[in-house]
Amino acid sequence: MTELPQYLYMELADRIAAEIKNGKPSVGGRLAGEREMTEIYSVSIGTVRRALAELRDRGLVATLPIKGTYVIRTEPDSTDQGGE
Repeated sequence: MTELPQYLYMELADRIAAEIKNGKPSVGGRLAGEREMTEIYSVSIGTVRRALAELRDRGLVATLPIKGTYVIRTEPDSTDQGGE
C-alpha cells in the first residue's frame, strides 16, 4: 500500500519541530513572525498559521498575542493525554 500524501502545513510543522529539536531557536527563543515565515518557507500565511497551531498542539510552542511565538520545549510532551 502506498503512503498517503501529507498536508503542507504538517510538513512545515515537522520541519520547524526539527529545527527546534536542533536548538534553533532554543527554549525561550522566539520564532520568526508569520509574515517572515511565509517568505522563509515559501508558503501562504494560512499554511504558517496551521503549522503553528499544530506545534502548539504538540506542546512545543506558545503564542502570545502581539509578542510572538516562543519555544517552550524541544520534544513533544509525552505525558499530555489531550484531556483537560
